[in-house]
Parts: sequence; C-alpha cells; structure tokens
Amino acid sequence: MHEIIAVDISGRHKINGEYFMVVAAVSAFISANNIEKINEIKIKTFKKIHAPELTDVVKMVEDTANELQSNGIIITEKGDMYNKPEKIPSSMLSRAFKYQESIGERNAIELAHHVSFSARNLLLKELGMKEQVK
Repeated sequence: MHEIIAVDISGRHKINGEYFMVVAAVSAFISANNIEKINEIKIKTFKKIHAPELTDVVKMVEDTANELQSNGIIITEKGDMYNKPEKIPSSMLSRAFKYQESIGERNAIELAHHVSFSARNLLLKELGMKEQVK
C-alpha cells in the first residue's frame, strides 16, 4: 500500500461568461488494484474569465492538494494536464507528481471525479447557474 492524492477537475468550460471549476483532491492509501483507505477529501472552487491554461490547472491542483494533511504523490489523468509529458507538470509542482498507471490509482481518480462533478452540479444548482449548451 502507498499513499496518493488523486485529483480531478470538473467544469473547464464557460458558464455565464466565466469558467467555474471544482477541484477534488482525495488522499488515500491504495494497492495495485484497490482503494484500501480514504484519509481525507478536499474540494475547492475556482473562477477564471479566460480558459484555464496549464499553469492555471497546476496552481488549482496544488492549492487543493495543499489543504490535505497528506504527503502522498499527486496523481491525475494525463488529459487534466492537457496531455503534456509528465515531466512538464511535475516540474511546475512543489511536490511529487505522476499520471495514473495502476487500477488502484484509476479507481481513486474516478472517486475524485465523482466528488468534483457532483459538488459542481450541486453548487451550480444552489447558485442558480445553468450550463450553456453550445
């Protein structure tokens, strides 16, 4: 078992003229195939007027992960970092980072996705915001 921080971002598209994003960070102990223990989950919201760039995404990921009491390696899907080579976002973060590889890591990212997506939908509803379909 090893400790990770699985991170997912929901909402990288415009709504009411801005980008309303929710980042979920899940601190967990995982094995190769499973989530063995969830330690903590943090959620942060971010608004941007311009489309988020890699530097914005890295800052959002780091800000959310830093709210956890974990020293685990940050893990994301490659697409969350615009499919850049792993060394690029890794060099921009102040802690260890890598893309998901194992089934256990994938499961943790899926959990983070469900948290970020559900939290964003709830916030949109509570704030009276609606998605703009294009």
